[in-house]
This record gives sequence, C-alpha cells and structure tokens, in this order.
Amino acid sequence: MHMIVGLGNPGREYEKSKHNTGFLVVDELAERYNVTVWQKRMDALVAQTVIDGETVLLVKPQTFMNNSGQSVGPLMRWYKLDQQNVYVIYDDMDLPVGRLRIRTNGSAGGHNGIKSLLANGCDQFIRFRVGIGRPLPHHDVIDHVLTPFPPELVPDYEKGIKDAADAIVGCLKLGVDVGMNRFNPHKKKRSE
Repeated sequence: MHMIVGLGNPGREYEKSKHNTGFLVVDELAERYNVTVWQKRMDALVAQTVIDGETVLLVKPQTFMNNSGQSVGPLMRWYKLDQQNVYVIYDDMDLPVGRLRIRTNGSAGGHNGIKSLLANGCDQFIRFRVGIGRPLPHHDVIDHVLTPFPPELVPDYEKGIKDAADAIVGCLKLGVDVGMNRFNPHKKKRSE
C-alpha cells in the first residue's frame, strides 16, 4: 500500500492558491481514477483507489499547511506504512513555475508543511516538489503562496500538476529510482 499526500489548506478561499499545489495533484489523480468517495479520517480527507494493482490512499490533510504532520504522522502509523511508501506533493518557490523535482530525502527547505511532517516523525517520505517560482522583488512570500497565479503562468502551472501526477503513477509502477531518472528534469550536457 502507498499513501499519496497532497499538502494544502482547506477552505474555499485557498482553493486556487499556489500553496494548494499538493491538493491539486491529488485531485488530478482522483479524477484520473474516478475517485468520488472521500472519508474524514485523522484530520484528513482520505480516499482509496487501485493503481497498477496496488491499493493507494489519496490524502488531503485538513489541518492547514503548517500542521500537516499532525494528520500525516498518525495516518502513516495507523496504516502501518513504511515511510518510503508515503509520497508527499507540495509547492516549492525554489523551482520555476511548473517544474517538477522528485527527491527521496532532504530538509524542509523553509517549507512549513514539511517542517510539520519532520516534527511528527515523518522524515523518510518521497518528496514531489512542484515549482511555483519566487515572489517578485519587494513582494511578500505569504501573499505569493496564498494567491492564484496570474493568467499568463497558469498553462505552465497546470502542465506541472499533470506532470506531477504522471510522475507519481510512474514511480508507483516503476519504482522511485527509475521514476526519478525518468521524471526529474535532466541537465543539458555542456559541449566541449
């Protein structure tokens, strides 16, 4: 069994915000696999589906971003999941809009949702980071993450959501190492 966790904030006012990238990726997977039944469990919305013959839990914590670990940690322990079978999707300001990066470990990098996971005993999960870019100079980080994209950036962002969903399915089917090789962006080799 795998658990796919999208980080975000509950509530209508946050639906289109950049900080809800994880929720949007989980919603994309739910749509692809015709998931319509969600249950409230341990401060999260949880749905179950089957991907490539394996049971997969789709999870959207309802604790607000900064307390995500208070939901994810107990769910992981309740289902007796190895941390390597927990995939966490979240927004990343250090990546260009829509760019995907998969990692098997790392620090919180200043992301409060990841800090909360680490504080609640989750530190070996697989990270799927989707770029939201940096705020413009002299603009507030909180405003940046809690507002939608301007129309000109929406196509790149929506492609990033679909790419992240593709990568998650790919990692489930092929394994994380092969998935990382296939779905992480590759650096161009310099010509000599």
